[in-house]
Amino acid sequence: MDAIDNSDVQEDDISLGLLLSTLADAKDSPLIFYYDGQPVKPGYHVTEVKAGRFSALDCGANPEAWTEIFIQLWDIEEGDRTHMPAGKFSAIIRKVTEHVKLDDSAKLTFEVSDGVQPMQLYRAAMPTLRAGTVHVELSPRPASCKPRDRWLAEQQARSCCAPTAGSNACCA
Repeated sequence: MDAIDNSDVQEDDISLGLLLSTLADAKDSPLIFYYDGQPVKPGYHVTEVKAGRFSALDCGANPEAWTEIFIQLWDIEEGDRTHMPAGKFSAIIRKVTEHVKLDDSAKLTFEVSDGVQPMQLYRAAMPTLRAGTVHVELSPRPASCKPRDRWLAEQQARSCCAPTAGSNACCA
């Protein structure tokens, strides 16, 4: 069995575990996701939570394996509903874990649609609490070239941590 490598979770991504632990401190606060410069509508639904285990070859013919969790948001307005409390969102995820194994460290992807436009893929930033409301910014999930990403990370590490005559703060 291939080893699962969730190292492709980017710096500006958060994991499911981090999202849930942050929401635990604000369970009664409305949870509002923002995408494409707008908030989700007050009646939004979590329509599906999926866990996937993927095996692939990247563009450099390197084997890749990772786990990913997809949370599908249906961005609709329904009656006089308000934005879902953070605790209700967490309860939905807990209910899913009764039936589906969710890896808290897995890459987290949101699938969002208003039911008319095609679903779009987003990654989530760290939640923030503002005026008693939990805000989670979603940004489009870009394509990436894993061999290039690894090469850039190696170059950054080399340039940052190469021996120098003075002190080098990034290698502390």
